[in-house]
Formats: sequence, C-alpha cells, structure tokens
Amino acid sequence: MTVTGSMTMTDGSARIPGRPGDATGTRRLPEMIRPAYQRSTLADLMPSIGARLGVPGCSTIIELPDADRFVVVLVDGLGWHLLRRAVRNAGYLTSLMGEARPITSGVPSTTATSLTCLGTGLAPGEHGLVGYTSRVPETREVLNSLYWDAPVVPEEYQPRQTMFERAAAAGVAVSSVSPSHFATSGLTAAAQRGADFVGFTARASDRDRADLIGRAARRGSRSLVYAYERDLDHAGHAHGCESPDWLDVLTLIDRRLGLLRERLPEDVAMIITGDHGMIDIRQDHRITAEDEPELMIGVDAIAGEGRFRQLYVDHDNPRLVAARWADLLGDRAWVRTREDAIDDGWFGAVDDRVLERYGHVLVAMRDDWAIMTDTQPRESGLVGMHGSLTPAEMTVPLLVG
Repeated sequence: MTVTGSMTMTDGSARIPGRPGDATGTRRLPEMIRPAYQRSTLADLMPSIGARLGVPGCSTIIELPDADRFVVVLVDGLGWHLLRRAVRNAGYLTSLMGEARPITSGVPSTTATSLTCLGTGLAPGEHGLVGYTSRVPETREVLNSLYWDAPVVPEEYQPRQTMFERAAAAGVAVSSVSPSHFATSGLTAAAQRGADFVGFTARASDRDRADLIGRAARRGSRSLVYAYERDLDHAGHAHGCESPDWLDVLTLIDRRLGLLRERLPEDVAMIITGDHGMIDIRQDHRITAEDEPELMIGVDAIAGEGRFRQLYVDHDNPRLVAARWADLLGDRAWVRTREDAIDDGWFGAVDDRVLERYGHVLVAMRDDWAIMTDTQPRESGLVGMHGSLTPAEMTVPLLVG
C-alpha cells in the first residue's frame, strides 16, 4: 500500500502554517519525477563514456560523441530548469542548449548520492550513499556523507568498483581535478577512487584551473578527466537560486567553462552536467518536526535533509508513522514507507547490505516546503534546498561542449 497525502488533518496540525489547499490554492503542484535508471540518469553517463573508451563491460546508454578523450565537468547545483530560466546570464552554456537534453539525478537529488551515481555508474540502491545524512545500521550513528563525520571506512561502506577504477584498469589515463581539500575526503574515496587526484586551491585562477584540466586530458592515448565546480551550489544555498548573487556566479562559471573549452585540445569531448537543481524555501514554508508532537510519535531518528527526510522507526509500525505524516502534511509532501518507495522505483534495485541505511519512512517535500529538524540546526540558514523528486530538483542538463 502506498501512503499518500490525506486531506484529513489531526487536531494538532493547526500549528503547521497553511493547511493543505491553503498553500497552493488552485495552483497545479509539480508532478513527481522518477529516475529512469539504465536509461537517462547520472548513473548512466560514465558507463556510456566507458563504452566509447573501450572499458570492458560498458555499453552505450546515453549517446555521446565518438572520442578517445573526455572531460566531464560536474557543476554542483546546475539544474535543467534553472539553466533554461537564466539563459541570458550564460552565453556559452546557452550556445550548447540546441543539442542538449535533460537527464535525472538519483533519489534523493543531493550531492553525495549524485556524485556516487556518477562515479560508480550505479543507482543509489546499489552503491549505498543514500542521502546527505543517513543512519549507519551497525552503529545507528547518523553519517553526513559530505563531511564523513562517523567512523566508517569509505571503501568498506561503498565497496563496489568505481568507473574510475574500471577505466584505469583498462589503460585509460584517469584524473580528478577538484579543490585540494577533497583529496582525502571520505566521499572522494567512496565515489571517485581510482582517479589520479589533481588539486587546486581557492587562489587558482580560471586559466590555471583550465590548464590543469587540459594537461590531465592530454595524458596517454585515451583519457578521462572529472572536474568539479562547486561555487553555484554555495551561492544557491546562501542566497537562493532566484537571487542576483546566484546569477552572477552562473555568469562567472559560464565564462570559466568557455575558457576551458578554448584551452582544451580539439579532440577532447567536454561533457557538462549537474548533480541536482534547487528550490528556494520561504521561511513560512519551513516546518520543524519537533514542534509538531504528532510527527515525532514513533520516530527514533530523523536524517536526510529539509526536502527529503528519512525517518527511522525502531519500535512502532512504519505504516502508522507514514500515515500520520501524510495526514498532517497533506499535499505538501509525498510520504512513502521504505518498501513502497523501493517498489515505486526511487532508488533502483536495492542491495541487502544497503537496505537498512534507508529510513523506514521517506518524506519528499512538494512545491516549496521543507521539513526542518532541531538535530541539524545549520540547515536553518539555507535559502536554496534540494533533495526531493520535483522536476526543478531532479532534472539536470547534459551538454556537449
């Protein structure tokens, strides 16, 4: 049984701003975007490149140029809909839109999950980086996958071979060009091991960064370079993706990418994509779970992020907890038990070793609502958020430069 948002509210729900219907009126809410794993997701990009580079076991899923050298630039926070809305601020990227197509992130639409989909060529249910924060079943600690703040060995937590390891074993010169402090991060080890790491500092100029990528792309007879760009995501979280600050950063990145294309050899195929989109969240559309006693009944731990909460239920019936959350949130959220979300295709096939990392109940917010929690206070300062299954968050561009 799939639990959906009921229009019947319990007595305690009056504290939640805007009852279902009040927040949206007659406005049409965005539909859910389910990822098409093995057809058009971030997890399908590297295997398709691998097929072009002759990596054993890889096949073409996404059509790409025929080349022996690829540079993949991941622009954190570059959503398909955000880019289409801001074409006047991104001349170079706009010039590539004619041949562009949208693909989707995995679920949740968040950086740690998406980067691991890209780096491993696997859906989230296989690679096991299941969200921004999630519970480690063996210790019941909540792991932040970006900061890797729990005593978990990355190579054991994500033991599947990465696409970088597979390509390197096939004789491809593989490099990762990213901020220097990512060299020893848990997420890098889990998602991108196998690439020769090339770091740069905040002082590096755009020309310096382009030259690092260019040198990496010239290595060997076949090459694969992954390059990470994080400034747009930071601007969206801090100022909002509808802000002038975000547009200014997009323009800066657009020029940076145009310069990179100019300085790359002509035989290099440059692929530009994102890991998720973003939505700005109004202050009066933020519900703090702990302020609603009915929401916390039966919930032993809460993880995830504001747009995609994972609820761990150890001593209650998850279906009852899901029903309570659906009843109180109404059309603000898609509420699913873990089993129903898996059946609905959110995560792809889920390995047994990964299953218990997911919350027993998943809460994906609709429209511009967020569920906050006192256990993650630094989230309160974010303006732009992501993680849910709306088109604005799930779809990212696939551009060939």
